[in-house]
Amino acid sequence: MLILAIDTSCGAASAAVVDGLSRRPLARLSEPMTQGHAEALGPIVERVMRETDGGFASLGAIAAAVGPGSFTGIRIGLAMARAIALTLEVPVIGVSTLVAFAAPLLEQPRPGVIVSAIDAKHGGVYFQAFESSGRPLFAPRAASLREAVRSIGAGPARLAGDGAEAFALEARRAGLACDISGAAAYPDIVAIARVALASNPGDCPPNPLYVKPPDARPPTGDAIARVEG
Repeated sequence: MLILAIDTSCGAASAAVVDGLSRRPLARLSEPMTQGHAEALGPIVERVMRETDGGFASLGAIAAAVGPGSFTGIRIGLAMARAIALTLEVPVIGVSTLVAFAAPLLEQPRPGVIVSAIDAKHGGVYFQAFESSGRPLFAPRAASLREAVRSIGAGPARLAGDGAEAFALEARRAGLACDISGAAAYPDIVAIARVALASNPGDCPPNPLYVKPPDARPPTGDAIARVEG
């Protein structure tokens, strides 16, 4: 089975086709960007599919990063993943962006906790910690950098994600030993595909993972009533 992975949750628009048996990428492309994901993603997907023998008809599943991350970016990636899956009648497997950032470190077991951290702006992070075996220590959280560092114990810690460097700076102030070899501006798109291949589609729905409510909120019923009155 071939799987198409899509990610627009962080600082890039990415797509890859990975062989489910060999776990090797057949085509991959990532374009770093902070905006413009909606315009970039379609041509990126089209290009990786042109490089794949059999094209879209060869796909058995779609993987999509579900966040946390950019509110708009997550919605863009999931919308395209669902549209392709609906047309092909194949499942969509949602992959946590935090798990995707941590995945390459999980493939290189070493002592210490693995912390995946995504910049939440304003001095905060979305984060999750894992044992070196891959077992999550707690569910994804949103917190200030100081609170996040305090929550992971004595360390040592191996850090991944676009918030890894800021997390490391705060951790070192607190005397926590850490390694930032997993720091990256966006997840490895092939890691997203591999996480999806190891997952049960029924347990990983393609629903956005919002650790905190989005900054933009629709007006409440009371507010609408006052405006209309």
